[in-house]
Amino acid sequence: MKQDGTDLVRLDPWLEPYSQQLRHRYSYYKTTLARFDLEGGLLGEISQGHRHFGFNRGQHDGQEGVWYREWAPAALQLHLVGDFNGWDRYSHPMTRDAFGVWSLFLPDGQYAHRLMHQGMVKVQVVSKLGTMDRIPAYIRRVLHDPQTHNLTGQYWHPPEPFKFRNAAPAIQGNLRIYEAHVGMAQEEPRIGNFREFTQNVLPRIAALGYNAVQLMAIMEHPFYGSFGYQVSNFYAVSSYFGTPEDLKNLIDTAHGMGVLVLLDLVHSHAVKNTREGLSQFDGSDYQYFHAGPRGQHVAWDSLLFDYSKYEVQRFLLSNVRYWLEEFRFDGFRFDGVTSMMYLDHGLARHFTSYDDYFGPNVDPDAVTYLQLANQLLHQFNGQAVSIAEDVSGMVGVARPVDEGGIGFDYRLAMALPDYWIKVLKEKPDEQWDLQEIEHTMRNRRAGEKHIAYVESHDQALVGDKTIAFRLMGDEMYWHMNKASHSPIIDRGIALHKMIRLITFALGGEAWLNFMGNEFGHPEWIDFPRPGNGFSYQYARRQWSLVDNLDLRYAGLNEFDRAMLQLDVCYHVLGDVFVEQLAVHEDTKQLVCRRGPLVFVFNFHPTASYSDLRIPVPDAADYRIVLNTDNPRFGGFGAVDEGPPYWKQDVPMYGRSQSIQIYIPSRSAQVLAPAR
Repeated sequence: MKQDGTDLVRLDPWLEPYSQQLRHRYSYYKTTLARFDLEGGLLGEISQGHRHFGFNRGQHDGQEGVWYREWAPAALQLHLVGDFNGWDRYSHPMTRDAFGVWSLFLPDGQYAHRLMHQGMVKVQVVSKLGTMDRIPAYIRRVLHDPQTHNLTGQYWHPPEPFKFRNAAPAIQGNLRIYEAHVGMAQEEPRIGNFREFTQNVLPRIAALGYNAVQLMAIMEHPFYGSFGYQVSNFYAVSSYFGTPEDLKNLIDTAHGMGVLVLLDLVHSHAVKNTREGLSQFDGSDYQYFHAGPRGQHVAWDSLLFDYSKYEVQRFLLSNVRYWLEEFRFDGFRFDGVTSMMYLDHGLARHFTSYDDYFGPNVDPDAVTYLQLANQLLHQFNGQAVSIAEDVSGMVGVARPVDEGGIGFDYRLAMALPDYWIKVLKEKPDEQWDLQEIEHTMRNRRAGEKHIAYVESHDQALVGDKTIAFRLMGDEMYWHMNKASHSPIIDRGIALHKMIRLITFALGGEAWLNFMGNEFGHPEWIDFPRPGNGFSYQYARRQWSLVDNLDLRYAGLNEFDRAMLQLDVCYHVLGDVFVEQLAVHEDTKQLVCRRGPLVFVFNFHPTASYSDLRIPVPDAADYRIVLNTDNPRFGGFGAVDEGPPYWKQDVPMYGRSQSIQIYIPSRSAQVLAPAR
């Protein structure tokens, strides 16, 4: 290893002309990292802001008590207010130091029975903009007033700290992620909570075979309908769903079930709100964010962090550590990575040249921040997982920092759902190009792990459609009963399984599914907002559909469980050995192998094939380990899955042996050597 940022060239020789840019990227990171050396490195002060700022127990002049500290360099005065002082806005002024940090000590002797757990607090900030009550930047909990819609900070210091019972589990196989939103995880038209999710949804996730749950919208956000992407309070657990202890119990329970818990981490932008957010906290527009137009995200109507500032780095890096340390999250999906890395946020850019990954459009401070965050995460917890939501395909985004990469463990394969939407919009399945499908599934940067998925929450939001709804539409409201017969439903269920299976088989080194899509949830997601009369009708999951064995949703759910078992039993997602064995565009068959398994797809809409000869890689008989046509999965049961397909010494397409199989129309089989 060269340790100069150019090791990426070994994986991708096309990067050779960009060696100097890679060196500069790595040097910039090392220079920034060196600034923290005197303070203990990444595990020192730079990632312990949550232990210093906000409310923390400590001492002063030999007395025990509570320190409150706030960084507000442009402010003229700060006063702590709350229940503890009757909301007197002038009785508790704070003192400023040379670095713009304001502080106040409340000794237990005077305040132990006044500043109490769950007491309401704010900080009055006097600045050039005037006087305004603000919520402390490092606050741990914020409450919404349902009448006034006002948000207020809450001093959170439970007398009995939560005791975790279960250690984080070791991963069995590869990452199989269930993306979930706690609020919409119940069937009633209302906001669900952590306790309900723990009791009702976690068992479903574990039973299906997922080994990780990715929680969305956990960081405090004032507008429920933002899906958690307009964060106001980065250290506060969203009070929409319950208390911090409720979240800890969810995570602890998941660990006991063998399920990791990942947090959707939004460090790409922040809400513009001043009543509850960081915007103009000290009266300036440049405290946490870039000043002027550069600090405004034109598409998201939000504010953009200035990642070059020490206190911004400390605020965000400490936030990474806080969620790992305090709640025992097992890693993060970093939201909006593309927006962070490029000054134009990647808007309307197609990234068709390597030049797009270097040069003046790249924000070196944002790239460096992501490298620092990944290094911190892995230093703090060597088993933690980091995932990049990056549509650009930035070189090295999922390679170690010391190789010159950005340091993520995985990148979301964001081109795959877009591809399926395009295919379903533009062509009937009898016109699908199988070579194109296979190429798209496998077209990713070598040496960088990707998370395959057909659809996430993005594809289910209002204005879009789930794959199930694209395939079956309104027919789902009338013909999902097993007693009903509809060619549209038959086609939709068959293709739903095949699309997911081929993406699972070829699309990445991990898998992701959004809550409910595994059983073909029939409707989109639309959070309560003025445009729908603040309705919760589409902000829920109809679990009764999959639990009703008279409906066909249960078959899709069972198929999802069986598909995940391919990774449990064969570790197929992590197997790097992938190859095409045969393709017949005219009769619509595609045969591929991944690891020991052979995947056979018959996309023909009407023709079934008996005695179809296919090449196989191993000199062995093969048995069916998954058949999409099985009645258990809503199929027609036309295949006898008992006897194996016998090996025949008939060469085919460069293989010394082949087998003959029966495969019905619009179905797929997964075969394993019968040893």
